[in-house]
Amino acid sequence: MTTPATSPDTSPASPGRPQAAGTPADLTSLAPLPPLTGRRIRAAVIGAGAIGRGSHLPALAELADEGETEVVAAVDINADAVKAFCAESGIPHEYTDLEQMLREQRPDLVTICTPPTLHREQTVAALRAGAWVWCEKPPVPTLADFDAIEAEEGLGGGPYASIVFQHRFGSASTHVRRLLAEGSLGRPLVAHCQTTWYRDTAYYAVPWRGRWQTEGGGPAMGHGIHQMDLLLDLLGPWSEVRGMAGRLVHDVETEDVSTALVRFANGALATVVNSVLSPDEVSRIRIDCERATVELTHLYGHSNANWTITPAPDVPEAEVAAWRDFGADVPSSHLAQLRELVASMRAGERPRSSGADGRTSLELITALYKSAFTDTTVKAGDIGPGDPYYVALHGGAPGWAPAIDDDGDGDGGVPASATEFVTESTEEASA
Repeated sequence: MTTPATSPDTSPASPGRPQAAGTPADLTSLAPLPPLTGRRIRAAVIGAGAIGRGSHLPALAELADEGETEVVAAVDINADAVKAFCAESGIPHEYTDLEQMLREQRPDLVTICTPPTLHREQTVAALRAGAWVWCEKPPVPTLADFDAIEAEEGLGGGPYASIVFQHRFGSASTHVRRLLAEGSLGRPLVAHCQTTWYRDTAYYAVPWRGRWQTEGGGPAMGHGIHQMDLLLDLLGPWSEVRGMAGRLVHDVETEDVSTALVRFANGALATVVNSVLSPDEVSRIRIDCERATVELTHLYGHSNANWTITPAPDVPEAEVAAWRDFGADVPSSHLAQLRELVASMRAGERPRSSGADGRTSLELITALYKSAFTDTTVKAGDIGPGDPYYVALHGGAPGWAPAIDDDGDGDGGVPASATEFVTESTEEASA
């Protein structure tokens, strides 16, 4: 996808709010948006690439047919790309400047479909303009960035910034989450979380991929984050992690495979594997409880049919039948999450996958990297301001931190345009 630019920051930060780099503070002076009751939610799409076209727009269009939303604008730094994007989708206003769009169109919701290195700047700009944000994963490259965004959110009623973690949503994951929360399946004991995919050399020939500055991390961050987020959503808080990472095949800064052992606050133990070296691709979560095993096997999205529940021998058949009744099939999707987000907006409530709830998977991934690169066990809450892993997932670790190149900017030689002109497949970005 190509990505929109913002103007240089020349204004002081508003009182009590940290100034995000490159974000104008004068957007906070805009008049409050009108209440959301009795009208459509005005949405704008940032980034005219594959994920916006293939996943965000169809979800917004479905809700538009239901009278919930209308897409009023799109933004991209590439004028030709955003013009074509708007023409194909019937979007009335096209922009190459994010700040101008926010001032002129005043959207209620901004969906961000750009590379992770731009997410903080664009999210903060939208929040300061009074818009709620729905941002593609990975949310931001670091915990410091995430906390800076959360500091810009509204107090009581929004606007809030949520992350696209669509695998949490849908009939099956909702049903299993309820069974686990109610204790119907017994105490969770053992879990396995697997994202084993395959990416070839051509995939990493794209300049921004495999680099800390522009991709944020390797398969743990860019690929496995969805399954890890779903595992956390099902099992609750984690307490400690012990990780390993390797660079076995690809000539990249980041890892191309990682493994981890995770202990949860409820006592369950889990293994986590993230790989881009696996020709037989699969995404899988398995949770062994006292009374049943729950397993999800899929690739880039799941429906009721992708889940199985295997009872222990002494469980009554009637109870098993109730467990296996997932209800009407609502697949995991951007639509399923967006529908819930819109409901939260209208209610003025913090949506799922935002704030502390949205931060949990990024915190686990950060801890996985720190554990792998320092050969230590990392506990939940260990990484905060002052920790090198709080501001960079490589933590400055020898052999993992990016080399300083000739111009001294530490980007490992990534051309400036690498963060401005990016192409992803819809399959990859929506996974």
